[in-house]
Amino acid sequence: MAVILVAGANGQLGNELKVASKSYYGYDFIFTDIDTLDLSSSSKTYEFIKDSKPDWIINCAAYNLVDKAESEPNAAVIVNSTSVKNITEAIKESECRFIHISTDYVYDGLSNVPYSEESVPNPSSAYGKSKLAGEKHALLHPGSMVIRTSWLYSSFGNNFVKTILRHGKEKESLRVVFDQTGTPTYAADLASAILNIISGVIRNQFTLKAGIYNYSNEGVCSWYDFAVEIIEEAGLNCNIVPILTKDYVLPAPRPAFSVMDKSKIKENYGLSIPYWRDSLIKCIKLLKE
Repeated sequence: MAVILVAGANGQLGNELKVASKSYYGYDFIFTDIDTLDLSSSSKTYEFIKDSKPDWIINCAAYNLVDKAESEPNAAVIVNSTSVKNITEAIKESECRFIHISTDYVYDGLSNVPYSEESVPNPSSAYGKSKLAGEKHALLHPGSMVIRTSWLYSSFGNNFVKTILRHGKEKESLRVVFDQTGTPTYAADLASAILNIISGVIRNQFTLKAGIYNYSNEGVCSWYDFAVEIIEEAGLNCNIVPILTKDYVLPAPRPAFSVMDKSKIKENYGLSIPYWRDSLIKCIKLLKE
């Protein structure tokens, strides 16, 4: 029986992996968060992995307070980079496979065509720099996949969808930037994709090909478009007003364009990726229940 260790299991993606895991029989899932596995401690990480003997590790743990990272970059580095190093050192010279979740913030946002995995990363924020450092540690292990994702949301945790729904019920209008373009990613879709890859490799349908992969839902939109769709699907009466990034100043710079080419992960692992609007409808339906 394959043992699959999920770190950061109380976050959006971790919770979606808990839900998705119920459809996968014959695997032993171990869900951990900082209270049960402190990845910032190399000794605790080593001992936990030594005792649990995982065949796979999925690392969803992340410091994702993008703006706060600008004033406390060391805190971001500890979670997003040092902790990844601790994992790879604990599984060094083992057969353990490692899937590490990264971000579109490693891209500079200056492109006008979708970023591929070969695009040179050039993060402009402290958060993005800490995530890129973590990727480098992950890839030192020969059995590692780094999955870059973008605009993650879920029925769990705090995210853009929930924020727009909350404010949309309270306010007559909301100002949302329209000059940042990317693709929303429903964490439930990413969770299913990850477990499909693992299951496919275990059952010898696919060969694990280490390296970097992009994953988001299909399609393209701005944050403004995304917000309009959220309000419409929820049936709320709130006017979404488009504004420029320069009129909504935040501590950390955001990529103006972070659309990603997902050809590699689709071709290597036979994935069919849902369109972002279709997945948003599913999530809002869940939130209404």
